[in-house]
Amino acid sequence: MVGRPLEVEVRDSLEKAIKILKQKMSKEGILQEVKRRRFYEKPSVKRKRKMREARKRRRRELKRRGVK
Repeated sequence: MVGRPLEVEVRDSLEKAIKILKQKMSKEGILQEVKRRRFYEKPSVKRKRKMREARKRRRRELKRRGVK
């Protein structure tokens, strides 16, 4: 998850810039990760979640390619 920082250029209004920043953070998955890290996650639960996410990514990728 460590990568380049998110940047938002403030042109018109601060509210608009905050909205754009929230959209970018949501797209990157930062908000979901913060929510997930709020509480301790047992290793078994973490493993199951990662497997579930991988399955979801694979299904999505196959769907994009047109294979069912």
